[in-house]
Amino acid sequence: MLIRIVKLNFKENYINDFLEIFEPHREHIKTFDGFIFLELYQDTENDQIFFTHSHWKDEIALNNYRNSDYFKTIWSKTKVLFADKPEAWSLAKIES
Repeated sequence: MLIRIVKLNFKENYINDFLEIFEPHREHIKTFDGFIFLELYQDTENDQIFFTHSHWKDEIALNNYRNSDYFKTIWSKTKVLFADKPEAWSLAKIES
């Protein structure tokens, strides 16, 4: 299993725009082959910072999603809202 954490920092006036993009697409993301889990978090001290936390069967499944036309469409709408470059980590669970 691959765990993916992505830090997103939005311009303050675009927070609601991001949420309006994310919400309707969340269910469709779950239909991708190899998808396991998705959550969205918001920083408690800086409301412009969000994190997505997703689980994928493996790196191939994540890359298939990331290379899909669907992701490219969502990403093109989202990336114009950023205040800073996103950061991403792919992780393997060691212990639970």
